[in-house]
Amino acid sequence: MRAKPPWIVSLLPLLVAVAQVVGTRGAQWNQVHSAELTRVMLDPAGYALLLIGPLALIVRRRHPVLTMAVTMVVTCVFLILGYSYGPVFISPVIAIHSAVTTGHRRAAWLASGLLYAFFTVYTTWFTRLPIPSWYHNLAVAAFIGVVLAVGEYARARNERLMEHRRVAREEARRQASEERLSMAQELHDVLAHNISLIHVQASTALHLIDDHPEQARTALTTIKQASKDVLTEMRSVLSVLRDGAPRSPAAGLDRLGELIRRSGLPVTGRVSGEARTLPSGVELAGYRIVQEALTNVTRHAPGAAVTVLLEYGARELLIRVTDSGGAASTESLGGGNGIPGMRERASALGGTLTAGPRERGFRVEARLPIPEEPA
Repeated sequence: MRAKPPWIVSLLPLLVAVAQVVGTRGAQWNQVHSAELTRVMLDPAGYALLLIGPLALIVRRRHPVLTMAVTMVVTCVFLILGYSYGPVFISPVIAIHSAVTTGHRRAAWLASGLLYAFFTVYTTWFTRLPIPSWYHNLAVAAFIGVVLAVGEYARARNERLMEHRRVAREEARRQASEERLSMAQELHDVLAHNISLIHVQASTALHLIDDHPEQARTALTTIKQASKDVLTEMRSVLSVLRDGAPRSPAAGLDRLGELIRRSGLPVTGRVSGEARTLPSGVELAGYRIVQEALTNVTRHAPGAAVTVLLEYGARELLIRVTDSGGAASTESLGGGNGIPGMRERASALGGTLTAGPRERGFRVEARLPIPEEPA
């Protein structure tokens, strides 16, 4: 339900006061001079009763039940003193509606029943009406029922809107948490790969710097590029966390050649099937899986020969990274976050990942489903 403008909410008691005073003055002319109704003219007490109800509406948000009780009592006293029928009923109608919409349903229904009982007794035994009392009482019952029904509808709709907003907030928080987790996982993969590469190349440079300075220069150049790449990636992730800015360029299978060159490993790449651009989620997952697999080789079997196979199927992408590092490549691979992280990436896309030692070396194999493109 669309929220009411603030000025309407603030000025409502004043508008009701004007309507009740002006409307009652207009209605009393015929009623005072009618032989059947014999109502009395407004006096200071009558004007005071007309204003008490609107004044009570000022606190209807904080004290809805008290406001409802005051407006009903004032209305009943106004009628008992013989003043004219008229807009005096506006205040209790608004009070009943506020009580229902703010959750005080039982009090509103009980008070409405008592108000109807008052009208029934008053019009049947204490006043004369130009219409049959039963017809008047039926009209009053219908009117009170409409007021309650409108209040119940407004309350139910408000609750639905609040529930919808709550669900939307929870969904936004969940998506933000998943995005932060995804960025943390990507940052872990980037840092693990590049820092492992820097460590290996630094060890190589220290070993060669005296006897083979030119080869040491190559290792230092690799360290420089790896450190630059990791700083760039960290800035990208931090900018997303700070500003929501997009990261560019996005990691994908088209950047595997650059990744392989930076690894410093003897890598043989093979592509089977029709190479094509895949959905961004599959591209990113494939890139990170190969990156983490090369990181494991760098850590546990430096210098081992590696074969990277990409097999493009109609509905599946097969990624197989095999190294010939011997037993060294299998040391403590399950103790970190590398293989579990790769497996989570594959599972998130509905795929599978297996990793384990072979007769000589280690193999990581991932199968990622390719979503069917719309016709």
